[in-house]
Amino acid sequence: MRTRQVCRGFLSVTIAVTTLQPSVLATKAKGYKSTSLARGRLGESDTSSLLSQQLMEEGNDQPALSAQETERMSDIYVQSNVWAPGGSTGWHSHPGHSVIIVTAGTVTNYEGHDPACKPHVYKTGMTFVDPGGAHIHILRNEGAVEAKTIAVQFLPVNAARRIDVADPGNCHF
Repeated sequence: MRTRQVCRGFLSVTIAVTTLQPSVLATKAKGYKSTSLARGRLGESDTSSLLSQQLMEEGNDQPALSAQETERMSDIYVQSNVWAPGGSTGWHSHPGHSVIIVTAGTVTNYEGHDPACKPHVYKTGMTFVDPGGAHIHILRNEGAVEAKTIAVQFLPVNAARRIDVADPGNCHF
C-alpha cells in the first residue's frame, strides 16, 4: 500500500465525515479499549521477502510474497485491543492499513460497504488485514468471553489513528 494513496483516501474520508456527517452521528465504542504499546516512524522503504524455500520445505509448492512499500514517512503503531462480551469498536475507519492478530476469544468484523452485512469471524490465532482508507468497518465481540487482538497499523505521518463514522445502515444490530 502506498502512503500517498492512503493520504488521499484519508483526506476524502475526513472531508466527507466533517462536512456531510456531523459528529453527533458517529458511533462510539462500548465495552472496548485500545492501548498503544509502541509507535515508531518508518522512512521511505520498499521491503519484500520471498519465503519460497521455507514454504516448499513445508510441502507447499507456492511461494509467498510479503511486501510493504511507502513513498513517504509512515507512523507505525502497535495496538492492544480488548473487548468485553458484547463490546464493539463502533463504526470507524483508519487512514492506513492494519494487520490484526486475534490473541484471545473471537471478534466479528462487519464492513460498511456490504449490503448483506456478512459477518467475518476471526478466532484466537487467526490474522486478517484491514485495508484502511475509505474502508468502514466495525469489530464486535459476540461471544461470552473477553476477546483480544494485537494490531500493527501503517499510517501517514501525524494522521489520526482512527476516524469515527456514522452507522452506514447496512447492519441491524
